[in-house]
Amino acid sequence: MPGAPASHAPGPSVISIHQDEILTGEAVALDVQPLGYFMRALGTLIDFLIGILVLVLFALVSGWLIAQGIIDGSAAPILTVTAIVVVMVVIPTAVETATRGRSLGRLAVGGRIVRADGGASGFRQAFVRALLGVFELWMTFGAVAAIVGAFTPRSQRLGDLVAGTYSERTRTPPLPQPAHGVAPSLAAWAMTADVARLPDRLARRLARFALSAERLDPPARARLAASLAREAEAFVSPLPATDPETFALAVAAVRRDREYRALALETQRVDALTVGVSAAPRGFPTR
Repeated sequence: MPGAPASHAPGPSVISIHQDEILTGEAVALDVQPLGYFMRALGTLIDFLIGILVLVLFALVSGWLIAQGIIDGSAAPILTVTAIVVVMVVIPTAVETATRGRSLGRLAVGGRIVRADGGASGFRQAFVRALLGVFELWMTFGAVAAIVGAFTPRSQRLGDLVAGTYSERTRTPPLPQPAHGVAPSLAAWAMTADVARLPDRLARRLARFALSAERLDPPARARLAASLAREAEAFVSPLPATDPETFALAVAAVRRDREYRALALETQRVDALTVGVSAAPRGFPTR
């Protein structure tokens, strides 16, 4: 029970990193969100149509120049090959390198190409992706990319698998409002409390209780706090010696503070990719 200390010593902490998480230098796991399959396909289609438009414009201009006698007609094959290389390889590589993983299509759907470790992609990654894109996007009209992306967890196409990249969602949700703080008597406990195993559904119920506790009738508030505390004590270590309501509010505050911190770190990382600066995270709210 939350009113008594834990009957056994807590075992060693085990940190499990999920596939869509990145471990920072501060040992904080960031829950990164890859761009969804259909949104990524939409962004690729936009870039593909823009490339076709550029090729059509080039063909029209080249035809006009040849018709006017400005360019010799024998140079048409050379111009065609040059245009194909520029549109399919040079432009995608240059744009992706200069914008650190962005393009018009990815800008429209809110995505960015990043390395598998979450860092900004560079020239090498962009060049490899563009080269393989000639085959999987242009020569097969996107069929290979669609098939490979459907069977990879992060909707990665063949070029991503070879280059070690994926498309990350850049439009992160707004930061939540700060939760009620931990009671002063539990400040030391909150620094080392393990609430990571708390189920998401129970965490949401605790968060709703923390927001609405002051509006509840005292008897109903006490019953709900006791019920939540009984459920949460199986997932919290160590258990503090306090009453059920203080315990439930403290667990909700610790969980929310850590989610707030992780989301702030993720937002800073996305901002650092935008400006091309790897700034150390700082200025986070404290409990």
